[in-house]
Amino acid sequence: MADLQKRPSAIVSGSATGIGAACAKMLAAQGFNVAVNYSRSQSEASATAEACRRAGGDTIVVRGDVSDDGDCRRIVDDTISRWGRLDVLVNNAGTTRFADPKDLSALSKEDFETIFSVNLIGTYQLTRAAVPYLKQSDDASVINVSSHSAFSGIGSSIAYAASKGALNTLTLSLARALAPEVRVNAVCPGFVDTNWMSGSLDEDSLTDFKAKVAAVAPLKTLVSPKDTAEAVCWFARGGRAITGQLLVIDGGTHLTVGNPI
Repeated sequence: MADLQKRPSAIVSGSATGIGAACAKMLAAQGFNVAVNYSRSQSEASATAEACRRAGGDTIVVRGDVSDDGDCRRIVDDTISRWGRLDVLVNNAGTTRFADPKDLSALSKEDFETIFSVNLIGTYQLTRAAVPYLKQSDDASVINVSSHSAFSGIGSSIAYAASKGALNTLTLSLARALAPEVRVNAVCPGFVDTNWMSGSLDEDSLTDFKAKVAAVAPLKTLVSPKDTAEAVCWFARGGRAITGQLLVIDGGTHLTVGNPI
């Protein structure tokens, strides 16, 4: 256990699948112990944790809903109980509700509250719980997984885009508040090749959508979870003079005009 405590440790919220899982596995491969967090996908979280172990990192799996402050504190407490330290926090947990942006009746007050409670308030709560331990690290970093929707207003719903816009502002505020001990940055991927859109599109429509996104991107490619994880891990270990940055990862789609997607 003493040897394990010499390794840096990280919490990745919402890391059972997708971007979060890619981040957890890449951090483990880079020498981190990783706390894999999930709220519903237990079997997927266990599979991610096993992949982290194979990559060389010690791993724990912690169930918790980041919209619940008590769960946030327990996630951090379990991490500290295991390794006695916390060096990196990746705020990846997110949720949405798919809704036509032209239909303003499609979203309720409760929809906004649910989305903001995870995407924004959950990030704040988990960061708050982690800060006392992050400040003890020699190289502490918080990386928030935001979205290109924060800039474009395009996305699964107006509420989702608004929550990511607020998350970007929260990133800047936390970067000011936690300096100089903790760096805080955000990655803002465009459409990522995960199952995120499967809640609104059937298989054929999703395939067509992916092809269209790749076609309009200047780099002619879809963003993968690995692409996003590479940026997250760079902020985790590199960029020691960088804080308060919002990095867009979208194959260059932001360079196009209007709403090509």
